[in-house]
Parts: sequence; structure tokens; C-alpha cells
Amino acid sequence: MGAGTVYATVAAAVERTGLRVRGGFHPEPEDGVPRHRSGAEAVTLILVGNVGSSVWEPFRAAGFIGRTEHPLDGWSREVVSDLARDLGAEPLFPFGGPPFLPFIRWALRADTVWPSVMGPLIHPRYGLWHAYRGALSFPERFDLPPPDSAARRPCDDCRERPCLAPCPVGAVREGAFDAAGCADWLTDRPRCECREAGCLARRACPIGQEHAYGPAHAAFHMAAFARANSTRGTGSASS
Repeated sequence: MGAGTVYATVAAAVERTGLRVRGGFHPEPEDGVPRHRSGAEAVTLILVGNVGSSVWEPFRAAGFIGRTEHPLDGWSREVVSDLARDLGAEPLFPFGGPPFLPFIRWALRADTVWPSVMGPLIHPRYGLWHAYRGALSFPERFDLPPPDSAARRPCDDCRERPCLAPCPVGAVREGAFDAAGCADWLTDRPRCECREAGCLARRACPIGQEHAYGPAHAAFHMAAFARANSTRGTGSASS
């Protein structure tokens, strides 16, 4: 197969799972991509993740919720590992540490994303409604689509900063986020709008609103976030 055909084959296989290819790059030593267990070097790295709620129905149907401590991580590990086996790659994950692999660095290399005003990476089409669930590391080089060099960080053209006003506890500030304050608010108010429909600040961003997580998907993540970050207890995240 030609190099372009390899990428198309990978993208098609990933999409069948509910995940999406989130860009790729050819690693340099400073990128911190580990060698394969065989000792082979990582020559091409493909990031995979969700766009909007693309993973929600496949994940929900797989029966991981309530079965494992971190159900979405467990599902992601199984799905990405199966993809890696079928495609001749090594699976890598942003969870399971410490130490943690530098997925944010990789995302900035692979995808058209930037740190947003409120912190999470923002995409010019998907806004804040996306995530990285794993990576496929290949021992051979193949061509990758060029990045969108004309794209701009959406926050640079945003004068209103609507994401900074809605948080009821003031946890979202430019360049800072009070995770414990947010999580404590969610823990004390299990029926609040933030917890049932998703973060008000995130939902206020005008970019990519058509990709916003569905209510069940958003509520799952907010509950996991509250358990992981609240000072009210020591529960673990169901992510």
C-alpha cells in the first residue's frame, strides 16, 4: 500500500470504533515518544480521540459503566489496543500514570489546537468538545495530511470572553482554573445544571457548539470530575 493509503486505512479503522483520528506527526527525540516493546523506534504517531459524543454510544453499549473503576479508560484501552494489534502499531495512553506521557505536547504537534482562555485545548471547528483517548505508534514512516496552516486560535478573535462569566463558583478565570472549587460545588449540588448538562463555562464558548456533548455524556464526565477533584471525599474518577 502507498503511504497515503496507509493513513486512509488507519483513519477508517479508527472511525469504525466511534473514535476519530486526531492528527499525527513524525516524532523527534524531544517529543518523548517511547520505543516499542520490540525495541523499534516510533516513526509515525497517530493520535485518536473523540469529537463531540462520537464515542458515547459505542462506549455505553460495551458495558464498562459500573464494571470497572475507570470505565472510559478501560474501554479506550481495549479499543485502542485492538486497533494497534490489527494495524501493526503500539498503543499509548494519556492515563495510567504517573508517569504520564506528554499527550498535550503531542496534541499541539499533531492537531490544529491551542490552549484556550479557560485552559483546555480548543479546536477551530470542534471548540472545546473533543478529547484524546490514545495514540498509535508505528515503526514505519507514512505520509500524513498537512496541518491547516491558515487556522487561527479562536480565542485570539474573541473579545467578549463569554466562557469566563457563567461559572457559578468563579472557578474559571483566564489562565487559571480552581478544580477543587468546581468539584466541591458539583459535589454539594448533585442536581445542579452544571452537573446534569455540562460545564456552563464550556457551553458558553461559541466555537463548535454543534459538537457539544450530549446530556448523558456530559453528566458522566462531570460526575467523574467531581469524584476525582472534590475535597469533600477521596472518591476516584470514573473516566
